[in-house]
Amino acid sequence: MTVFSFYLFAICVITGGLLTVVSRNPVHSVLWLILAFLSSAGLFVLLGAEFVAMLLIIVYVGAVAVLFLFVVMMLDVDFAELKAEMAKYMPLALLIGLVILMQFVMAFGVWETNDAAEGLRAQVTDPNTFNTEALGLILYDQYFLLFQLAGLILLVAMIGAIVLTLRHRADVKRQDVVAQMMRDPAKAMELRDVKSGQGL
Repeated sequence: MTVFSFYLFAICVITGGLLTVVSRNPVHSVLWLILAFLSSAGLFVLLGAEFVAMLLIIVYVGAVAVLFLFVVMMLDVDFAELKAEMAKYMPLALLIGLVILMQFVMAFGVWETNDAAEGLRAQVTDPNTFNTEALGLILYDQYFLLFQLAGLILLVAMIGAIVLTLRHRADVKRQDVVAQMMRDPAKAMELRDVKSGQGL
């Protein structure tokens, strides 16, 4: 059953990834991408990494893929024009893809498995602990400082991206929260006695 599940998930991952690229409808591409994510989570479960599988489902399927789906469905994008523009760069893209494929072949051609790798991985934590507990012990105990520094670097990168892309336009009306809170209701509202059958 394990071997059958592995091949089933592997075929689903490859099929979902391929149809994500070649599908003509962008909504269908996102749905195939979700299938690839779910199948990848199944492979992680077979490897014994249940926590990583749940993270993959919650973060990628529950947030990123759904965000892609909403953006694709809400934006009125002319995909025919985009594909026509992409067709001009197809030879260059094929050349780059061929170079990357050759690099993969060269890398995996000299791949050798170390006999001590399994033992080294088993010695990281106590084999009697669960995956989530072992991951927490590693991140928040042994590598706590590095984990916090990585989060700080991501925060600085996010702030930098916001600052670089922020543009103040004078012709756009913006909300002034302080002015709204400090306004005088007596000056902001005016009560009028409207008679029946007459307008303002």
